[in-house]
Amino acid sequence: MTTNVPNTPSVAIIAYEGVQQSALHGLGEMFDVANRHVDKDAGRRIRHRVVTPSSVADAEDVDAIILPPNLVGERGGDARNLHNWLRKQHLSGTIMCSVCAGGYWLGHAGILDGRPATTHWALEEDFKSTFPRVQLNPERILLDDNDIVTAGGVMAWVDLGIHLIGRWLGPNAVSRTCRQMLIDPTGREQRNYRSFRPNMRHGDQTIRALQIWMEGNPDADQSVHALALQAGLSERSLHRKFSNSTGYSVNRYVQELRVEKAKGLLELTTLPVTEICWRVGYQDVSAFNRLFKAHSGLSAGEYRTRFRIKPLQANQSGHSPQSR
Repeated sequence: MTTNVPNTPSVAIIAYEGVQQSALHGLGEMFDVANRHVDKDAGRRIRHRVVTPSSVADAEDVDAIILPPNLVGERGGDARNLHNWLRKQHLSGTIMCSVCAGGYWLGHAGILDGRPATTHWALEEDFKSTFPRVQLNPERILLDDNDIVTAGGVMAWVDLGIHLIGRWLGPNAVSRTCRQMLIDPTGREQRNYRSFRPNMRHGDQTIRALQIWMEGNPDADQSVHALALQAGLSERSLHRKFSNSTGYSVNRYVQELRVEKAKGLLELTTLPVTEICWRVGYQDVSAFNRLFKAHSGLSAGEYRTRFRIKPLQANQSGHSPQSR
């Protein structure tokens, strides 16, 4: 199975006008601390740089891009050149990250359409009206959807930094970084909500575009025949190119993707398992349950009991978390 963990992952942190300075520089400092706690023999480090909108052309080859928050009401609606660059980088396989209002830049670039995301709870109404196609989950502190990672509140850049350190450098680096920087990880979402990490930096634009389409349309027909038509390839060419690019067969990739989407719905919603099954493209609930358990080691019900977000339990009873 392809893990797609670069040895020296590179990050571009976007310094747009009005960006929160503590997030802009704090993320870099957090990565520097984490780098010092990685075993020298491992050889893995996070490279990072601050990039302004006028200098993005100098940051083409990066593994992740971060849009930090701001405290001045900036929403990035007119930053069309930056939107185009973000869209281009996402299509090239770059992981897109945002914190709080930084998600507006990804929204204006069209990157969040049809995808789950989070932002500050106070922005929920405006964000939904501005980007109605986004599956907004403001109750989440952090939401990792493989190639898109979004974080909620103004200070959630700390959560994002911890999450990326864990994703690239491992739990030991997270623990040491938290101890040195006096960050309390208790209650933070450090758990990898998505264990399926498909390779999207393989250079095949046709397959990459197909992967992005598959991420946004898990309930669509994703048979080999349908995907070949979507990609404009013969079935034989699709099998060969897809396997060479991603390290997965088409059918295995579809299964992994749909199970991960189902995990997200089990964590985020109170939808019945039957409806979740349909939303991720399966009609046979029994077959879905067998597949889910084979991939996760848990039934869908057991997974929800273990990993569901606690505020959902309060909402189910008709009480808000604040009323308790």
